Amino acid sequence: MLIFSQNLANYGLPIPEDAIFRVNLAWVNSLKELEVILGKHRSHQIFLDLPASRTKPPNNKYDIDDLIPIIKSNPNIKYFAVSNIHSVDDLKIYLDTIPKHVTIVPKIESADGVANVEQITDALGNNKILMLDHDDLYSSITKSKQPALKFLECFNKLVDYCNNHNVVLLRTIGVIFSDQERRITDYVG
Repeated sequence: MLIFSQNLANYGLPIPEDAIFRVNLAWVNSLKELEVILGKHRSHQIFLDLPASRTKPPNNKYDIDDLIPIIKSNPNIKYFAVSNIHSVDDLKIYLDTIPKHVTIVPKIESADGVANVEQITDALGNNKILMLDHDDLYSSITKSKQPALKFLECFNKLVDYCNNHNVVLLRTIGVIFSDQERRITDYVG
């Protein structure tokens, strides 16, 4: 899987036709703006990313009931990622409401999420994909006063589990830096 972030589109970088276009709802100011973004990228499969329980900026929040009609009217939305999945209980509402043609992708961002990875992936059915947020995992470990080495332990446990259980693990590969902001969210002043 090759997934390109919506932020690349702000810089005019070409998105390959076979790439999946990720829309991180944290960076989308309104549902109307989401519809515009989706309209521009109808030729791509869409990876919609919900920042559930996100506290760092930007933290635009959307109700799942408001997103369901948009998901249903955009059949190219193929993936739905959800932040801060610590256990299968955090997934329940999404498993019950997201249309079945959409693959739910839990984002693992805590030691609890890593400890509960088996129950989380068991709930996903046949298409098992997880997303790891390295920075948030590290932050949650250090905020809970656990030693920083716990990060490496959790990371290795998660990678090993995924490798041994046919689970796709999505990770950030590289970042683009720029001295010219192309503002896409209202949170930046």
